[in-house]
Amino acid sequence: MEYKYSNGIIKLPNMALTILDKLALDFTSRIGCKYVIISGYVAILFGRSRNTEDIDIFIEDKGFQEFSKFYERILSDSKYYALNAEDATDAYDLMHSGSLRFAEADTFVPNFEIKFVKEETDFYSLNHALTVELGKDKKLRISPLELEIAYKLYLGSEKDFADARHIYIVFTDALDKSKLKEFLSELHINKSTVKKILGDL
Repeated sequence: MEYKYSNGIIKLPNMALTILDKLALDFTSRIGCKYVIISGYVAILFGRSRNTEDIDIFIEDKGFQEFSKFYERILSDSKYYALNAEDATDAYDLMHSGSLRFAEADTFVPNFEIKFVKEETDFYSLNHALTVELGKDKKLRISPLELEIAYKLYLGSEKDFADARHIYIVFTDALDKSKLKEFLSELHINKSTVKKILGDL
């Protein structure tokens, strides 16, 4: 994959957008607040060939008033609907106990799973997000790659391992290896797993 990566920006100048990429761009254009995309779609965005049923997104909890504005923006033209909430109040309560899901009208998948940041690593992802430029005025905010790789190893499924390996291979020359090692240590990833999936760092 051809890319340019500097100063927190990844440019993909010759990328042909998939249906999922276009959906992600459309949905995130409606969010209207700071967000970050995490997990499986990050690997898919960079060429990993696999399906996904959802795109995972973190936002901040700025209180009910701001959340209700976010909720109404997503639903404003009826292109999207909430799969698991009846209204903004219901959705806000749900966000504190789990996650909220949106999908295009008359569909179930793929959907967008929205969560509030809660853990230290969640806040790090949000506050240190990378910008991916997919063309003029086409931008997405994604989790830092070093954290994304480490967290995928923490999750530990074969699918997650393959996602981590893919991102590592694509960006191996651009990654901050010392930062990656910090995250691996913080998440208590054993060295044998790291060596098996990523090789020698």
